[in-house]
Amino acid sequence: MTLLSAIFGRAAKAAVTLLLIVFLNFFLIHAAPGDPAMVMAGEAGAADEQFIAQLRERFGLDQPLYVQFWNYVSGVVQLDLGYSYRQQMPVLDLILDRLPATLLLTLTAFGMSLLLGIVFGLAAAARQGRWGDSAITSIALLFYATPLFWVALMAVVLFSVKLGWFPAFGYGTVGADLSGLDLVLDRLRHLFLPALTLGLFFMAVYLRMTRSSVLEVSQMDFVKTARAKGLGEGVIRRRHILRNALLPVVTLAGLQAGQLVGGAVLTETVFAWPGIGRLMFESLTARDYNTLLGVFLVSAAMVIAFNIITDIVYRLIDPRI
Repeated sequence: MTLLSAIFGRAAKAAVTLLLIVFLNFFLIHAAPGDPAMVMAGEAGAADEQFIAQLRERFGLDQPLYVQFWNYVSGVVQLDLGYSYRQQMPVLDLILDRLPATLLLTLTAFGMSLLLGIVFGLAAAARQGRWGDSAITSIALLFYATPLFWVALMAVVLFSVKLGWFPAFGYGTVGADLSGLDLVLDRLRHLFLPALTLGLFFMAVYLRMTRSSVLEVSQMDFVKTARAKGLGEGVIRRRHILRNALLPVVTLAGLQAGQLVGGAVLTETVFAWPGIGRLMFESLTARDYNTLLGVFLVSAAMVIAFNIITDIVYRLIDPRI
């Protein structure tokens, strides 16, 4: 099977998976307690029955559930995710406005965690049984076991409150009319703490996986044969050990890449980062069903996209697959 045909096959399966996700998300969201019309009426300060009935009619909440589902699916097929009654704008526009911030955060955290995990994993494997190995794996275990929100709060206390090195909250300096390099540097300063917080947990996972995979591959027969032929240790590590040891790391990274969106909910909330994770939390408290469904759909699409990319990278690393 060629790479192109494999991609088309995965894309077809992804479309079916997304339809199932739309079905499950819709009915699970509507099975949750709470009435969006009551929430809107309470915020408007007019909770009488007539006003609530008008709100239900305006947003289609008075229709049977199967009619609401059909209308929603029909809109999704046409890339119409509905209307956010809380934000007073189309859901798709709202998500597209927040999505770049989430992609910037998650991709930075993902790249940082993968790079540091592989580098420190190789360093730990090269020092197997020595104090350096114990120190690296102990630090990794610490970050793995520490709750994400606690790491975020401690990062704010240390780097923002105590040292004053990085901003504690936001996507950029409020009121600053920046452009060019100054804008990029300001964005990077605000990005550092959220990306570091989100990436440390996954860095620990990739570190431990890289270390164990390298040690396992190092004991295989083809590595011993390469040493018996007189190849240099650097060539053996680069061409034989690292290439084969990275396969399980790439698999794990692809599967967990989608989880970064879930972790971004806490991170974006703590750091007031204006992404779809924070939007998901705000929509949940406001019973904004349409926005929640839209965020869930986009998040699921991102997870599926990461999995397809993982398959492609897997084939590039090992063409035999």
